[in-house]
Amino acid sequence: MKISIVTVCYNSAATLADTLASVASQDYPDVEHIVIDGGSTDGTRELVEREGGHVKVFVSEPDKGIYDAMNKGLAHASGELVGFLNSDDVYTHSGVLSRIAGVMADPALDACYANLYFVDPMRLDVVRRVWRSRDYEPGLCARRGWMPAHPTFYARRALYLKHGGFNLDYSLQSDFDMALRLLDIHGIRTRFVPEFWVRMRMGGASNASVRNVLRGNLEAWRAVRAHNIPVPPWFILVKLASRLGQFGKRSLDLG
Repeated sequence: MKISIVTVCYNSAATLADTLASVASQDYPDVEHIVIDGGSTDGTRELVEREGGHVKVFVSEPDKGIYDAMNKGLAHASGELVGFLNSDDVYTHSGVLSRIAGVMADPALDACYANLYFVDPMRLDVVRRVWRSRDYEPGLCARRGWMPAHPTFYARRALYLKHGGFNLDYSLQSDFDMALRLLDIHGIRTRFVPEFWVRMRMGGASNASVRNVLRGNLEAWRAVRAHNIPVPPWFILVKLASRLGQFGKRSLDLG
């Protein structure tokens, strides 16, 4: 099966080369790499032209933010499976996409996901935080603010065609809203694979400041309410507390 990888970026020349190289190094033969750039002015376009020989689709134009860019990527995707690897992310090894294809060879599955390393922005081999996921249980997103690590989430493109793309009403937590819709509301069939597939640099938009953390959690709360799901009064506290266990963990095994 063809796997479409969507990378969204904006003024990401400092980190995008690592992402391009990581996708190019995958040993899986049928990969469609789509790069959606928000109209960068820092040399990102020139970088893709120079080092993105494997890139099948490159779009560089203004957009309405990261989730608008992701929707553009979905519109260009032609693979049976779609995943998102942002411009500060890399795979943990060259066999990740082969592993995903093996898991998703099971026709009963709609999606799969795994664990993720948060790494030092300057040292991809230095782990700062560990996101260990879990098997999904019905209602887990709405009840606890849980979601799979989005850069490890691979779903059949047909799901997005059927249930829609990312909701631009949420500038920080549209990936949570997507997980809520696909898992809690539509009950897609998923498999958690207890492996590490992605290294993600610390410092993403949703965690860039305390203000953004609070805004993001309020957005998640609003997303649950928008779907007419009763929200426990402790929702935000539980969502915040669930992240505390990710800190203080270290691992030198990045393979």
